[in-house]
Amino acid sequence: MATSLSSHISLQTSESKISDFPDWYSPETGIYSSKHPSISLPTDPFLDIVSFVFSHKHDGVTALIDSSSGYSIPYSKLLPLIQSMASGLHHLGVSQGDVVLLLLPNSSHFPIIFFSVLYLGAIVSAMNPLSSTFEIKKQVSDCSVRFAFTSLEKIDQLNNLGVHAIGVPQNIDFDSENIGFSPFHELNGGRFGKAPRPVIRQQDTAVIMYSSGTTGVSKGVVLTHGNLIATVELFVKFEASQYEYSSSKNVYLAVVPMFHIYGLSLFVVGLLSLGSTIVLMRRFDGNEAVKLIDYYGVTHFPLVPPILTTLVMTAKGATNTENSFKSLKQVSCGAAPTSRKIIEDFFQVLPHVDFIQGYGMTETSAVGTRGFNTQKCHKYCSIGLLAPNMQAKVMDWNSGSPLPPEYYGELWLKGPAIMQRYLNNDVATKMAIDKDGWLRTGDIVCFDEDGYLYVSDCLKEIIKYNGYQIAPADLEAILISHPHILDAAVIGEMDEVYGEIPVAFVVTRHGSTLNQEDVMGFVAMQVAPYKKIRKVVFTKSIPKSDTGKILRRELKKLLSSSCRL
Repeated sequence: MATSLSSHISLQTSESKISDFPDWYSPETGIYSSKHPSISLPTDPFLDIVSFVFSHKHDGVTALIDSSSGYSIPYSKLLPLIQSMASGLHHLGVSQGDVVLLLLPNSSHFPIIFFSVLYLGAIVSAMNPLSSTFEIKKQVSDCSVRFAFTSLEKIDQLNNLGVHAIGVPQNIDFDSENIGFSPFHELNGGRFGKAPRPVIRQQDTAVIMYSSGTTGVSKGVVLTHGNLIATVELFVKFEASQYEYSSSKNVYLAVVPMFHIYGLSLFVVGLLSLGSTIVLMRRFDGNEAVKLIDYYGVTHFPLVPPILTTLVMTAKGATNTENSFKSLKQVSCGAAPTSRKIIEDFFQVLPHVDFIQGYGMTETSAVGTRGFNTQKCHKYCSIGLLAPNMQAKVMDWNSGSPLPPEYYGELWLKGPAIMQRYLNNDVATKMAIDKDGWLRTGDIVCFDEDGYLYVSDCLKEIIKYNGYQIAPADLEAILISHPHILDAAVIGEMDEVYGEIPVAFVVTRHGSTLNQEDVMGFVAMQVAPYKKIRKVVFTKSIPKSDTGKILRRELKKLLSSSCRL
């Protein structure tokens, strides 16, 4: 059943007159259009993403900086390095249509390898380097991987799967003498002349990224060169155009993984077309991030909710906040919902920094919505307005009918960034994309009267206790604020009397003597009676996806198994 955005808002209905609706919503079709002007995308069918990115003129100086070594790559050398690597790959036997696996953490090598593969008309499939043997084997088989770039310890594993694997050094300075990296250095040594360029079309496959989509089963998302061009134009380049300062002067801290669509769209593809500087971290550490922000003059920090929480806690504990974070202009959060409390805490410690949220999926090439704050409008809890050239519907789960503003329903999206298909899975493709090109996202959202979109994990994962609906994210924010709690998650457990009760999974600091009563009492002092935590499970870690989403299914399995003991 559709529910309203707020009980005190005067809601529109499907019978309302057309004049009652804003011009960005059509009651006849149920279509929401972007409030932003449309953007003209390139019409040349033979345009590839590499040519497109490097056709942009800018005055950027430094492209990539490895934070662990300080090694940097200037823009003047970026394209020559890509062309040199492409020549090496061509000599190795990589050709148009081949799939190359990037099983790598964030590094300055990642974008160079990525573009060199696409330069040849080959296809990139990226993957978490911490993936299990089973997961690697499945992805290699699913997309017929022929070549791979990875760490030295995974080379034999990939070779045994019939994949030609090349070890990639993490640190340019310290790893240069390691003989295991000789094949990699030979590839980009510039000894093979210039590789021939095949005919590449916008509709040709560029990357295969894996996503759980709306079913929870991992599927290969096929994105084209045209999809990635749309990502640059409708997400990264468009957002930069909303601000007066020069993009080439911006410095981004890259913690979000490049093997995920969020990091790929920003740090591998989009920002390099604008001349921005990207400071790379392989893994996040709060104190180290603060040092890097100050040392490199970081202006923009894209992150996910768990990193935002850590950043806030680190800023709270900083002894010299007057001299820290001075350069920081914007923090942007995506990939999972953020609680209001964390946002409020953020502005307490970093009041001068702009905060926005955004929405995108692997299936939409990271294009969806993006926040933008002005002097007249600040909607920090919103995920922003629809991107240019994108359309949306909000569909009633039960009736299948489109819903007007201020009603919650399933978000459907349509536009030039929508994926081509799921790899080797026509059934899943037809379930996800209807005959008219609408992608069913599976996310529950609502447009407000100004066209801003709201989405929350609590709408999918709602605990119905004592007749009330409880948002787990709200309780999680309270739990994490306890000085002895490092991380927390809340799920519902079936109860004979109440139907379902809130259960907290808690990770405590080393040496903490916190017990169940302490945790429940701490929450009870800050919430209405119906929101009280009724059970606490202490655990070593909270299972999460690469982008920070809490894997509630895994917690439910853990809870179920503990109940059987």
